[in-house]
Amino acid sequence: MELSTILQYAFAGIKIGSIYAMVALGFNIIYNTTGIINLAQGEFVMLGGMFTVTLAKLMPLGLAFPIAVLAVAIVGCLFERAAIWPARRSSVITLIMITIGGSFLLKGAAMQVWGKNSFPLRPFSSEKPINILGAWVQPQVFWIIGVLAVVMILLTLFFRFTLTGKAMRACAANRAAATLSGISVDRMVLLSFALSAGIGAIAGIVITPVTLVDYGCGSMYALKGFAAAVLGGLGVSAGAVVGGLTIGLMECFGAALPFQGASSYKDGFALLILFVFLCAKPSGILGRAAISELKKF
Repeated sequence: MELSTILQYAFAGIKIGSIYAMVALGFNIIYNTTGIINLAQGEFVMLGGMFTVTLAKLMPLGLAFPIAVLAVAIVGCLFERAAIWPARRSSVITLIMITIGGSFLLKGAAMQVWGKNSFPLRPFSSEKPINILGAWVQPQVFWIIGVLAVVMILLTLFFRFTLTGKAMRACAANRAAATLSGISVDRMVLLSFALSAGIGAIAGIVITPVTLVDYGCGSMYALKGFAAAVLGGLGVSAGAVVGGLTIGLMECFGAALPFQGASSYKDGFALLILFVFLCAKPSGILGRAAISELKKF
């Protein structure tokens, strides 16, 4: 395989892997605060793309972006208050089942509002591909990578240097002790859903110019994002990035395997590798850090 071909697959893997990483970050934020897996996370990705497509028809994209993120964050808050908070004393399994129901509800609502068509969004900058050592890369790919980097930096600063971020970390380490210290756990849970939904919306917005968006696309993002979170180490934010990029690269290079129809099995190939790896190391790539450092960000 030539260098240009390798680079072409690598950039494609990094592009989609960055999206999986942002979805996995959303999973981790809620898991750390509540101990549950929010299987409606993929619908936040879908809503981010849908809201932006609609708003971009009415205003500049630079203004539609933050408004869409804020709108989806509000949806996340409403979802937590309406579905999770009333059942907060239920078992973890019950709460996870509630998120599955919420996923179907959000998907159905999106279908009623936007229909079943797929929608495009114009790229953030030029549409002209860039040649890098023989590989042609869309400029939007660099936006995706850059946005992931900015999200990670801002989250790191938030969790390490703000009182609210430290309060959320305290809830992740020990909810009972956090409550005794005067931290409002319910408020932190609400904030975790807002952050998770906002990050999911950002992922949906930056990927829509290269993949389109429709009401049903959230399910696959949720599956791959959850797989990335588990592979990297559930609850470890750096692991979400490692897991997302790993799965993205495995998918793209798996599609290049030298047998007929390999591209049709790229999703299964990535998940098979995930299964084999977790059989050897169930805690994930960086899972040990979650134990030794009390789930620090």
